[in-house]
This record gives sequence, structure tokens and C-alpha cells, in this order.
Amino acid sequence: MSREKLSFLRDEYVNLEAAGLNWRLRTLEGSSAPHCIVDGKKVLMLCSNNYLNLTNHPKLKEAAKKAIDTHGVGSGSVRPIAGNMDLHLQLEKKLAAFKHSEAALVYSTGFAANAGLIPQLASEGDLIISDELNHGSIIDGVRLSRAERAIYKHCDIGDLEGVLSKAQGKYRRVLVISDGVFSMDGDIAPFDGIVKLASEFGAITYVDDAHGDGVLGEKGRGIASHFHVEGEIDVEMGTFSKAFGVVGGYISGGEDLRTFAFNKSRTWLLSGSHPPPIAAACIAALEVVENEPQHLQALWKNTDYFKKQLREMGFDIGGSQTPITPVIVGESTVAQKISAMLYEEGVFALPIVFPMVARDKARIRTIMNAGHTRPDLDAALSSFQKVGRKLKIL
Repeated sequence: MSREKLSFLRDEYVNLEAAGLNWRLRTLEGSSAPHCIVDGKKVLMLCSNNYLNLTNHPKLKEAAKKAIDTHGVGSGSVRPIAGNMDLHLQLEKKLAAFKHSEAALVYSTGFAANAGLIPQLASEGDLIISDELNHGSIIDGVRLSRAERAIYKHCDIGDLEGVLSKAQGKYRRVLVISDGVFSMDGDIAPFDGIVKLASEFGAITYVDDAHGDGVLGEKGRGIASHFHVEGEIDVEMGTFSKAFGVVGGYISGGEDLRTFAFNKSRTWLLSGSHPPPIAAACIAALEVVENEPQHLQALWKNTDYFKKQLREMGFDIGGSQTPITPVIVGESTVAQKISAMLYEEGVFALPIVFPMVARDKARIRTIMNAGHTRPDLDAALSSFQKVGRKLKIL
């Protein structure tokens, strides 16, 4: 009886599979690195968010090992009860200093930060204005609020101004929210203009800087540093799971934001706190990013070279401005076929299909890593060219 009631699950998956919209999980056997083993095959990793190649950095590994010896492998509780450890406070102090902000608060994940904080910042009588291509975690956070919602055209300051103008005087508070770097296209939100407009209209600003952390700005401080608006964005949200090579989300801003968030945000209040080795590794990651600029320099050197070569081959990489470089191919089935062929060539790069992108904008999303060598990139480019010609994309 139970299986009959859940038969729709299989039906839904069959439909996704027929449309080429299903995910096929592959298995990483060992650590995430420029060269790794996926499903038993040695491949060049081109789709990890491990931008700075810190997942295997000796200082992060050593910090995690030491924390296990001194603090164990778990916190034993949520932070409001018995899981608020000295390592968590050290991490937040270090993070606030890194972000040039008054205070910071660490969440279990970036998704938890968005889903938990956004609904507390805006409610009935408020308006949330969101970029049309914002990440799913932002969308879910907005949906969980009882605020009215408005969408502005992607990275369109003029359209945002129009929405703000129409909203003036009609709401208790207005929140403008956007990704900093858009994860599917690799373009950057114009936060200098967003901050200026928000100031003129008295709106709150919120940035999801998950893909800007460690990548943009002075010493990888993120989008606020990139646009020289540090201290002017009201809420900066980010993650340790990408450039910093570990896991976990955070918010940074004023001290009032921190105390408000840990008293009101249920995803923080009701989630177990970071295991000690994770918190310690995050602290070490911040120290490495601040003190070892060669990782960020290598990332951008690789990014510039890879983009230039793809363009010269004739691939469509959209308007990417960051190490996220999409190779846009159109149909979902074509993207899946390219990914499979690249894997056979020893290149691991996954397809991104609807609904994560528009139906006719399926792509192979590549992401550069500071640990890639020039021969690595040339081998990957050769494989892309070979597959592109075989499928008559070039």
C-alpha cells in the first residue's frame, strides 16, 4: 500500500529522465583536488567550488587534527544550549576582522543562513526586491517570509530604481537582495550602484557573497571590497564551503545584526553547531587567505587564460567575469552528452540544465582552481575542442 501511494515519485523521475533534466550522481573517491578519482576514473576536476585549492592545505588539515585532540569531533548541542564553543567565537571574531565588519555569526550552511535570516528581516508590511536570477536559497528565504515580493531584471540598476521608486512610502521597510557573483553565469552584481540606490531610497541591502568570498576584492575579502563599499552593505552572507575549502555559512555586519540573528533565526537556533575540527579549519582558512596571496593570484591567472582560449575556439561563455565559466550549448540533452564525452576524455565537468538555467541555456559549467597547472588547462581545452568539433558545436 505504501509503495502505491508513493508511485508518483517514480513517475516524476521517469519524466525528468526522459527530458534529460535528472541528476546522475557520481562518486568522488578521495579528496577534492585538481586531479582526483571519480567513479574509479582519474580525472581533471573542473566543476568544484574549491577555488583556492585549500581542501588539502596542510595548515587546514593540521588545525582540524589538533581540534579533534583538544575538543573532540562534535559539539554535542546547538549553540544556544550547550554547543557554543570557544572555537566558534574565535572563528566569528576572525571572520569579522577579515570582512572589516563589527561582527559575524556562523551558520551550519549558507543555505541555512539565507533560509533562516531573510524571513526575519522582512515580514508582513514589508517588501523584498530580488534580482531575477538569485540563488534558490534566496528564493526559498523570500518565500518563507510574509513580505510582498518584487523582481528586477538581472543586474539592471535602472529597473531596480523603477521598482524602488514605485515602492516609496508604501512599506514599513524595503530589502534589496542579490547574489554577489551569480553561480550559473559567473557575472557580478553591480553592488556599487545597488548600495547607492538603496541609500537614496532608505532600503536595506543584503548580498549573498558565496562565490565572491576568497575570489573578489583585496585578499579575497569579497564583493564589498571589490566595489569599495565595505561597511555600506547592511547584510553580507557567505560560505566556507567554496573558496575557503571547508563548510558552513555566515553573516557579517553590525553587532545588532549578529544579536538579532542568533535570537530570531531558527536555522541557527535549532541546528547543531560546527564540529570542532570544522571550526578550526575555517579559522586556518581565513589565515591562509590573508597571508598567502599566491593562491588568489594563481586562480585569476588560470581564469584569464582559460576564458581567453575558450573564446578563441568559438565557445559561448556568456558574460562571465569570474572563475565560473559556463560553456553554453543550448539543449539539456546536448549538455549531458558533452559532459559524458568529456568524462571519457578524463575531464570532470558537469552539465547544468533546467530548472537551474533556462531551457535553451543548458551548459557545462567550469570552475577554475588555483592548483591547476598550464598543462592541466591545455589538456582540458584540447578535450573541449575535440568534443565540440565532434558534436558540430564549433
